[in-house]
Amino acid sequence: MPELLYNTQTSVYDDQTACNAGETQPGEMNAMTAVPFNRIVCGDCLSVLPALSEESAQFVLTDPPYLAHYQSRDGRRVPNDDHNAWLKPAFAAIYRVLARDSFCVSFYGWHKADQFLQAYRAVGFRVAGHFVFPKRYASGTRFVRYQHECAYLLIKGNPSMPDKPVSDVLAWQYTGNKLHPTQKPLSALLPLVQAFSRPGDLVLDPFAGSGSTLVAAQRLGRRFFGIELDAGYHAIAEGRLQPLSVAGTGRGM
Repeated sequence: MPELLYNTQTSVYDDQTACNAGETQPGEMNAMTAVPFNRIVCGDCLSVLPALSEESAQFVLTDPPYLAHYQSRDGRRVPNDDHNAWLKPAFAAIYRVLARDSFCVSFYGWHKADQFLQAYRAVGFRVAGHFVFPKRYASGTRFVRYQHECAYLLIKGNPSMPDKPVSDVLAWQYTGNKLHPTQKPLSALLPLVQAFSRPGDLVLDPFAGSGSTLVAAQRLGRRFFGIELDAGYHAIAEGRLQPLSVAGTGRGM
């Protein structure tokens, strides 16, 4: 498998909670040095992804900002949720890093579906499916009760059909959003990791948040690599992964 490389010169958004180049860890990592597998780095995916080896990840499962100007009831926000300048460049970089004949699952904001679809297709992805996650509660109410999440199944090349195709309607369990304002439940992510990757594959999440995708990958015997821009959420994700790493998943190949 191609070696993963990382450049520590990350760009950041203008916020005091953002990671900066000097804080990217571990401190001994220099520009373009090999990155251990099974970890999450703190940085901007627009800077980190171009430094990863081409076609080095076997599956991408990610939850990017929905372009919704979202603010939770307790005042938490999502970085870069107020503009789409990052959207196409990020998915172009994701496409380059994803192995040929592989899958990407991307959550998205339904009200900006046209922008997400345009970005996916412009960089080379084809849409192969669509997931709906019905909720027992409403995230908000206006003209209707907003009571579901959704994600697209994207493909690069011509991947083989999954041995056991997963339903495109998956159950949703409320997490309480204690770790992140848009936290996704592991119960919704585990079937996706299992269906579209194999044990030992590298699962990439460039918008890692509190690390739920990485935890799901770890539990299913996949390697993982995550990127998170916000220093606080990055720390939460690291804390969730460390106990499992100590239990035996380790780092490296």
